[in-house]
Amino acid sequence: MSKTQPTPARVRSVGVCDSGAPELSDKQRSYKALFDSFTQDSRGRISPFEVLTRLTNAGIRADDRRIQDAWSALDTPGQDSGRLDLDRFIAICQRNSGIISRAIRGELVVPDFPRFVQDIESIYQELLNERTGAVATYIPQLARVDPERLAIAVCTTDGQRFSVGDYSVNFCLQSVCKPINYLLALEEHGASTVHRHVGCEPSGVHFNELSLSDKGIPHNPMINSGAIMCSSLIRPADMMADRFDYVADSWRRLAGGGRVGFNNAVYLSERDSADRNFALGYFMREKKAFPSGANLVNTLEFYFQCCSIEIDTESLAATAAALATGGVAPLAETRLFSTDNVKKCLSLMSSCGMYDYSGEFAFRIGLPAKSGVSGALMIVVPQVMGIAVWSPRLDELGNSVRGIKFSQMLVEKYNLHVYDGLVSGDESGKRDPRRRKNQSTADGVVRLCWAASQGDLDDVRGAIATGIDPSTSDYDGRTALHLAASEGQLEVVRYLLQQGANPHARDRWGGTPATDADREGHTAVARLLTRTPAENKAAAVS
Repeated sequence: MSKTQPTPARVRSVGVCDSGAPELSDKQRSYKALFDSFTQDSRGRISPFEVLTRLTNAGIRADDRRIQDAWSALDTPGQDSGRLDLDRFIAICQRNSGIISRAIRGELVVPDFPRFVQDIESIYQELLNERTGAVATYIPQLARVDPERLAIAVCTTDGQRFSVGDYSVNFCLQSVCKPINYLLALEEHGASTVHRHVGCEPSGVHFNELSLSDKGIPHNPMINSGAIMCSSLIRPADMMADRFDYVADSWRRLAGGGRVGFNNAVYLSERDSADRNFALGYFMREKKAFPSGANLVNTLEFYFQCCSIEIDTESLAATAAALATGGVAPLAETRLFSTDNVKKCLSLMSSCGMYDYSGEFAFRIGLPAKSGVSGALMIVVPQVMGIAVWSPRLDELGNSVRGIKFSQMLVEKYNLHVYDGLVSGDESGKRDPRRRKNQSTADGVVRLCWAASQGDLDDVRGAIATGIDPSTSDYDGRTALHLAASEGQLEVVRYLLQQGANPHARDRWGGTPATDADREGHTAVARLLTRTPAENKAAAVS
């Protein structure tokens, strides 16, 4: 006789939930969670302006090219004033490389961007009172720049941006062009060829000193002779106009389409006062340092043109951010240089990028940087951000006075020095911009609760020694005492009670550490937790 088959339960159709609505995929569910974090109207729609506000707070601007295509979807005719339902929200999020959803989740490289911005603004205000130094005068056009100008711009590797001051005013690159010219030469010829003509050691002499290495080549690409040499290696067979267009276009792509121009007056002024640079060129030609076929006059003219490229502070910060990513322009999400070549460039910026102050800058600031006599300073924080400061007043070494002071104040607040990782943030007193708001406290709670559940008494002691409250709880109201009790960790429970942990704390379900221990059959722990404070004190003494 055949078995009677049980009546089958109602089978859910694939892709359809019990209510008859289409079932969401895992990816759609993640977008739904983001969508639900916004205020919804009676029809379950959200305001695009609230979305844009969240993005702006995260450092993603409305004019960011990466979200322009997504945001154009809001202009679709007949769409109820642009309000977004879930489907339109998902469509907008999927039109970019995830920058919108990551920004809303707080997963960008600087999660607490508003606080970082507040600190930069505070530094800016303090720098306004710094009026030492003087503008460069050996190039006549530079002597006419307003010495009170000051701008600071930041661009992270995720494209979070902030600017303050005269950030839309253009200035000439001058020596800040040197790292990019070096990179262009590396990309075209490779390191072995480039470094047959220019070294990689600090010179120990002034940036325009009539001096070469023992091999008869410039000491490094960050001084005038080395930059002239790198210029000779960039598209040498092309027409002069094409060579300049190539370099200028490289700056535009690095800046993510930012404003890049040319100051002809500065170029003419620099060429007319270029006796030392011509002397360097002839000296190198005498030593046969140039590659075969190099035209000396064209090389010098090309170098002067590169120095006279104009850029604003925001575009320079975006360029620095492209170096911080290892060669990918964050605002365009396109690779421009190989990571290996960027590594070489940053190494030389660290050792040679700040004229005769390079060693002290590496010692005190610990970040790759390049300065120019226009008052520009480009700072790279690898894998985090690029920073640009422009202030024309220079010190006796040719570096921006305010730029140097900004760098010092920045690393006093944040653990960005290359070796700050050797000391924990708690010990140094500095903040890590890569950490989320309250992350230190959250990490401490997780550490304490995990150690308590595992019975790791040493780590419980260590966590409490950092200042974590022994009664602190997680989102569910579960304390370290709850977890230790439920796992039967008697010694940990005893220690936590001695440290003042609350034995009567209730989690979100109303449970106490004692009820947890009782439920799991840990009799000794439950008995310990139900003693009076006097009994516990007496037990500790005995």
